[in-house]
Amino acid sequence: MSSTVAPSNPSAWAAFWVALAGLVLMPIPLFIGLILGGGLSIVAAILAVIALLKGLARSGKGIAPVVFAAIFIALTWGGISIGGGTIW
Repeated sequence: MSSTVAPSNPSAWAAFWVALAGLVLMPIPLFIGLILGGGLSIVAAILAVIALLKGLARSGKGIAPVVFAAIFIALTWGGISIGGGTIW
């Protein structure tokens, strides 16, 4: 008996973890958080788009981590826009 398991979406999980790391590192002051958190959030956004396209091609496989990654990216960019990583 062999069960066929649909392959997961590794780029969705990569986007999730990179976006989470960007969100966690964003509040570091003196522009360190801006560079680290902002850079990671840009990479996560690219990975999220790739994962979304792969997920849609696989009939929705791996969409949930992409949604959470998008939320983390939005929170990171929102935090940076109000001064996170620069003056906190």
